[in-house]
Amino acid sequence: MKNFYFLIIALLSAPAFGQTLNFVKAGTYATGVFDDGGTEIASYDPTSQRLFSTNGSETKLDIIDISDIYNPTLITQVDLTTYMGGVNSVAVYNNMVAVVGEATTSAQNPGVLLLLDTAGAFVKQLTMGALPDMVTFTPNGSMLVVANEGEPSDDYTNDPEGSISIVDVSAGAANLSQSDVTHISFASLNGTNIDPLINIYGNNRQQTIAQDLEPEYIAVNSNSSKAYVSLQENNALMIIDLASKAIDTVLGLGYVDRSQVGLDASNTASGINITTYSNLFGMYQPDAIDAYETGGSTYIVSANEGDARDYSGYSEEDRVKDLNLDASNFPNAATLQTNDVLGRLNITTSLGDNDGDGNYDSLFHYGSRSFSIWDASGQLVWDSGDEFEQYLSSAYPNEFNSNNDDNSSFKSRSDDKGPEPEAIVVGDVAGNKLAFIGLERMGGIMVYDVTNPMSPSFVMYELNRDFTQAANTAAAGDLGPEGLVFVPGASSPSGKNLVVVSNEVSGTITIYEVYYSIGIEEKATTPLHAYPNPTTGLVNLPATGQYEVFNLEGQKVQSLENKNQADLTKLPEGVYLIRDQKGNLSRILKK
Repeated sequence: MKNFYFLIIALLSAPAFGQTLNFVKAGTYATGVFDDGGTEIASYDPTSQRLFSTNGSETKLDIIDISDIYNPTLITQVDLTTYMGGVNSVAVYNNMVAVVGEATTSAQNPGVLLLLDTAGAFVKQLTMGALPDMVTFTPNGSMLVVANEGEPSDDYTNDPEGSISIVDVSAGAANLSQSDVTHISFASLNGTNIDPLINIYGNNRQQTIAQDLEPEYIAVNSNSSKAYVSLQENNALMIIDLASKAIDTVLGLGYVDRSQVGLDASNTASGINITTYSNLFGMYQPDAIDAYETGGSTYIVSANEGDARDYSGYSEEDRVKDLNLDASNFPNAATLQTNDVLGRLNITTSLGDNDGDGNYDSLFHYGSRSFSIWDASGQLVWDSGDEFEQYLSSAYPNEFNSNNDDNSSFKSRSDDKGPEPEAIVVGDVAGNKLAFIGLERMGGIMVYDVTNPMSPSFVMYELNRDFTQAANTAAAGDLGPEGLVFVPGASSPSGKNLVVVSNEVSGTITIYEVYYSIGIEEKATTPLHAYPNPTTGLVNLPATGQYEVFNLEGQKVQSLENKNQADLTKLPEGVYLIRDQKGNLSRILKK
């Protein structure tokens, strides 16, 4: 024991070695709007050091000063109700703010692209396709690309075509006219032999391919030559040639085979049961996607959320227990269709009855509960499989597959889309390509190193959520990450890389600094006064605030929100590092 304490004394004065990824919470901007889209999608302007955030609750654009990342401050709100019936997306480039939303008359009518300056002043308004859902600048800033989702009316009597709009902004926003807009229609796909893996024509509805395809999200490669578009409900990817402003290809993304990759499929079974099933398949159905370059090639990452066509006039959604299952493919149907096995699982009725006899030969559920990497031609390179659910079952066994608006909702999402990966972005951190994936239901950010796309590795999971607090209070933390922004250190107010997380349910935007350090204490400026030291358990902190506790291997073992005391009672004996949100550290000996 004597030698142990000599070792501890040495460690208290020595630097901690080993490269560690630091994902450190800085500040939070709160709209005060709970579960009504107070903030959904954000974009960052490095010149003004401002965030532009869509406020769907009020159909406004919030302009937020983040020059002090520890104290994000609302500058102004731009009322958008004159221009659009709802705001969906925003992008910023070179003092040009692009905002898209649906028409004021109807979501099925042509939508709106609004151009503002970074002070929020009106510059130009242009017409897009029906329901523009996402807008992005090409990396060279010469074009805006807009995904017009074209969703049907709820009664399904009006289903506009999906489309892509490309806007040439090279002459500047003030000089734009409608003639600078190219609408890429999907009508050329009607009557063609489209990829059979694409999910269309559910329940033999009489409509065209162009009406059925619904573009959701856009990523553009680094040389601004190709745009990649997720067609979420269709489980497909569209590639657009930006030089010719035409469709390059449309391909179905295929399925996860649940006989090989497990899932927890019941919200009524008392325990967690991540297991495999024959003739069950997960549609990838990505929401957000991003493009990145590594090894001289382009890759696409996708957050495979899943989504159903579920309207009053038509719904493809049903539960396994309510279907007729083919007896030869499902000899154990009676067991499978109980609530504690597969009975509660939501699946699509648009696939699976392969011979048209009314019995389902295969079952297809929404979303793969994973993130994937695809090559530039849309071929699958790698998928995370059941890693999200496996990790969460171990790290959060009492909150596994919780919902985002209820902190007493263990397993409530297991029969639907599980943790529901929604948002994704890739950033370069010290030469490493890191993918950040937001889990819409469980909350939090998964971080993977995707430098080698053939063999990504899990790095960490950050969850800024307190399950002991009521979900509709600020104390609950961040709920429902909807959008992610990566800010390179060269453009960041703090000089370090940032990840900005927009949380739709809690109505908050939280900023994290992301950096590697040799030893956990690179960022420390002054010692953090924490006592007693040594301690047998409780440690008093200098003020009520946010703290993180690490072991000497750089692993975070506790996150503290609005606390002035750390409790190390249940941790093993040894040295721990307590860090505040500004990076100041104290080394504590736990006896």
